[in-house]
Amino acid sequence: MKKTGAAAWLLYIAVRAVLAIMQAFPLDWNLRTAQWMARVWARLLPRHRRRAITHLREAYGDELPEPRIAAIADACLESVTMFAVEAICLPRLVNAFTWSRYVRLVNFEGLLELMLGGKGAILVTGHYGSFELVGHVLACLGFRIVAVMRPLDNVYLNGFIVSSRRTHGLTLLDKKGAMTRAESLLSDGALLGFIGDQDAGRKGLFVEFFGRPASTYKSIGLLAIATRVPIVVGYARRRGRRPQYDLGVQRIIYPQEWEAQEDPLRWVTQAYSAAIEAFVREDPSQYLWIHRRWKSQPRSSPVDRAPPAPSGVAAPSPTSGRDDD
Repeated sequence: MKKTGAAAWLLYIAVRAVLAIMQAFPLDWNLRTAQWMARVWARLLPRHRRRAITHLREAYGDELPEPRIAAIADACLESVTMFAVEAICLPRLVNAFTWSRYVRLVNFEGLLELMLGGKGAILVTGHYGSFELVGHVLACLGFRIVAVMRPLDNVYLNGFIVSSRRTHGLTLLDKKGAMTRAESLLSDGALLGFIGDQDAGRKGLFVEFFGRPASTYKSIGLLAIATRVPIVVGYARRRGRRPQYDLGVQRIIYPQEWEAQEDPLRWVTQAYSAAIEAFVREDPSQYLWIHRRWKSQPRSSPVDRAPPAPSGVAAPSPTSGRDDD
């Protein structure tokens, strides 16, 4: 629901004022301020930290001791506040001449081959690290990238965020009705970016994520199958707490892989979900554990299981349980 009026405008002005102050300082300082803000957040709104701890316990079970889970939950809040700072500050700093000061490419050969070949591809990431950096870097390097986004409810803030995201030529596609243009964009050789770990409700396709059924949108898999373009699963991960980042490709899923499967849609949806889980496990402190990934659960029991994960991606072991948040 779109929000306008005095309250929405005042919130927009407040956010712009804070960001204007931040722009006057180095990004290193702002990231340290963001970490301090996360500690204040944990004290004022402890339910978010509790939710992160609950999700971590349910995802990892006995794999991690309680002190480690608590530490990851704290780091999760820090990651969220740092992401908010980076989303505004990094487009100003990262461009075609400076990107290598901040970004290191990891396992990028396959994606570069696809991009230089002029063929379309679907890019999938999760709520992890500084995920918006992926689009900014590829756009400032001259590649045609289109990001599917859900507009913010506050129309004033939405306009500001959209303007920031377009700094280096990133094209934005409203999530509502996106599929009507998606096929033609991919046919023209564009890179189409999605966040692939959002809850899709009870009508979504349930696949396993950290061993639990997670409702996942069918659109990514259906689009890949219809257009026969690869799905590239990647991430933007901080190196420490400074503005240094790894832009990495976790896995590329090619059409011939899912076309050999009995249920291609289920297989490919499980495959990219498993790849997202794999890079989260490499550094779980940067995942958005306050996100209600397992909010929707299948009505029937036993769990609506997906086929085994593709080779090269560890399949999570099944567990039972439901998301209480």
